[in-house]
Amino acid sequence: MPEAEHTPAPDASNDPSERVFGAREQLAIWLLLGSAFVVILNETIMGVALPELMHTLGISASEGQWLTTAFLLTMSVVIPITGMLIQRVPTRALFIAAMSLFSVGTLVAAAAPGLPMLLVGRIVQACGTAIMMPLLMTTVVTLVPAGQRGRIMGRISIVMSVAPALGPTVSGMILEVLSWRWLFLLVLPIAVIALVLGGVRMPNVGVRKRTSIDLLSVLLSVLGFGGLVFGLSEIGSAASGHALVSPALPAAVGAVALALFIWRQLVLQRGDRALLDLRTFRSRPYALSVVLIGCASMALFGSLILVPIYAQNVLGLTPLQTGLLLLPGGLLMGLLGPVVGRFIDARGVRPMLIPGTIVTALALLSMGLFTDTTSVWQVLATHLVLSVGLAGVFTPLFSVSLGSLPVTLASHGSAMLSTVQQVAGAAGTALFVTVMTLVSVAAADGDPTAVDGEALAHGTRIAFIIGGGIASLGAIVALFVREEPAEQVSV
Repeated sequence: MPEAEHTPAPDASNDPSERVFGAREQLAIWLLLGSAFVVILNETIMGVALPELMHTLGISASEGQWLTTAFLLTMSVVIPITGMLIQRVPTRALFIAAMSLFSVGTLVAAAAPGLPMLLVGRIVQACGTAIMMPLLMTTVVTLVPAGQRGRIMGRISIVMSVAPALGPTVSGMILEVLSWRWLFLLVLPIAVIALVLGGVRMPNVGVRKRTSIDLLSVLLSVLGFGGLVFGLSEIGSAASGHALVSPALPAAVGAVALALFIWRQLVLQRGDRALLDLRTFRSRPYALSVVLIGCASMALFGSLILVPIYAQNVLGLTPLQTGLLLLPGGLLMGLLGPVVGRFIDARGVRPMLIPGTIVTALALLSMGLFTDTTSVWQVLATHLVLSVGLAGVFTPLFSVSLGSLPVTLASHGSAMLSTVQQVAGAAGTALFVTVMTLVSVAAADGDPTAVDGEALAHGTRIAFIIGGGIASLGAIVALFVREEPAEQVSV
């Protein structure tokens, strides 16, 4: 067993009171924030573009859906590995690798002659995207003093809320006047500029640990997280009759592999060699925050997939109008991020987190009132309320969860949070779509071809109510979250 070699980075101190958050450190955070915004924006631009891709490339809806499914699968496979990568690879080198992968994938997608090459481009993009968010979160915990962390986490919430909301709007605007290739051609120069700036100015932060890579852990994480996400994605496809395999098969393989992965990490972390160190869960605030982030991610991604379906197929809006409908909520959520951050820096997380979870649950339950005659303005207002609630959830959770961990476990903690977000997002999408489909078909007397606006509205109502129930459980969990100082977990 190789002995871990610790090399303190010149740019950061492990003692929060001694950290200097100067111009160089602020530049690093801004570079990571800007890059994360670009890669997350790219994650949500394909949904609106799918009809044009089907027409231009001559593919079916089930084939085109792989552009999203493959992206999620890749993210869920790569993210668990980033905790180890962040500790082994210098920050600048890892940033260059992430943005290089994203830029190359964007170029491949833009030049793709057909679906196979476009799919390859999306997978390469996802590899870079998967590294970026854990790298951002770990860098924030390493560089930012605890008293300023809420404000920075507020900026991160802007990235996480505005970028996904802007994706459909930007996609709709581009497709109004240009071909689908411009979805990638317009992103490419921004990615390249971020790559160059990061290569020149990004500081190396944190502590490097040179340990061996456990290939069995990598394999189990691929089968575990990849199997679960694929199984969850196939649930929605099965409900509409387009599943490639029975969702139970990949889900079962994923569950077994994930159990073995957890056992393997518990063994390896005794020698500080775990791919994803589970000692993060010894922190009660972190463990509860992971549960809450899972609930909030299901609500966010579930609503992001269901509101557009309801708006277009029930209310008759165009893709561009649907994107514009979602835009105010995303912008409001982003604008509230810094405000929430400053509030929790001054008052703590509980006065914001508990009301945020309650408002989120009430908004989703209110969406259960939508019918085929509901006004667009009511949909907009309810989505705005949901955005306010989520703004009061994500920023406090990021702050309290990572703030409760020692710096030595920050990279593993941020990788776990990002993994939970992806898996919970896939679960929320699958759950909302499956419930909507099953209830809609039942309302049409079991005939999928007879589903009309009224039946579909009934399906979305039930899906939103179930989502509200999940969010209500999250509100109960929020009552038990307490801020605690980072405990120096023995490593």
